[in-house]
Amino acid sequence: MSAGPPLPVAEVRRVVRAALAPFRDVPVLVACSGGADSLALAAAVLTLRDGVHAAVVDHGLQDGSTERAVETVAVLERMGATAAVHRVEVTGPGGTEAAARTARYGALRAARPHPGSPVLLGHTLDDQAETVLLGLGRGSGARSLSGMRTWDDPWLRPLLDIRRATTRAACVAQDLPIWDDPHNADPRFTRVRLRHEVLPLLEDVLAGGVAGALARTAAQLREDDEALTAVADSLLATAADEHGLAHDALATHPVAVRRRVLRAWLHASGVTGLTAEHLHGVDALAVRGPDRTGTALPGGLDVVRARGRLVLRPGNWPGTR
Repeated sequence: MSAGPPLPVAEVRRVVRAALAPFRDVPVLVACSGGADSLALAAAVLTLRDGVHAAVVDHGLQDGSTERAVETVAVLERMGATAAVHRVEVTGPGGTEAAARTARYGALRAARPHPGSPVLLGHTLDDQAETVLLGLGRGSGARSLSGMRTWDDPWLRPLLDIRRATTRAACVAQDLPIWDDPHNADPRFTRVRLRHEVLPLLEDVLAGGVAGALARTAAQLREDDEALTAVADSLLATAADEHGLAHDALATHPVAVRRRVLRAWLHASGVTGLTAEHLHGVDALAVRGPDRTGTALPGGLDVVRARGRLVLRPGNWPGTR
């Protein structure tokens, strides 16, 4: 009688099998850097599915990155995947981390073998804890503190309940060649300092279990956010039309609902770069007015209160100041 795979391997396969269940009829794409998390993920998917595609994104930020990406593709092909390197240019606002993430996600979207294909990412429970801490440090709201979702079309994160130590152990048990990205030990990056300095200190001071507690907090906040968002979406559907947003329909609702309605309405209207200050200003305008006044928004726009509605207009519209 077979003893089955080692425990870390079985644990990774268990969560991956459950995550893949809704996607039986489409090919999947696994994003793989060659690190322990994504390599353990790829190995599990290849054990459970045929016709698996894999993408290795080369950001070009380190000497030898192209050679490393080619080597990772070779590993994936030996495991049975159809794999390719996708080279990206890391440019744009927000610093290196944000620009690299934007470029990487764009390449992964484009690499999907089918419009309905999920892109599997190797984020773990430890990554979730770091994400929550980053949100706390930025003073983010519940939506940000709720962390990463297992399914956020097209992103599928099967490993959010798995510790980073488990993925590494799974790779070791399967003799998979782990590549440790030097950037993951570079203290210039905020997330790296959280990983190697802040979280270990919190684990020591609070006697352990901090990463799991942060992940559970994220899950609870996600449930709350989803409930409030459902209420807000229903309200938005009745309060908004081609003429604007009826502010009287918002006034009697709690601020958490109002601001979700306002954020969704503004995003749907093409407003980007909203901050908490912008939303607070628009919320005050919706609740208290007065009419014929406006609040400045990014992109040279004002949201104006007039004739029972909030309306978007170009900035400096006559009579809005």
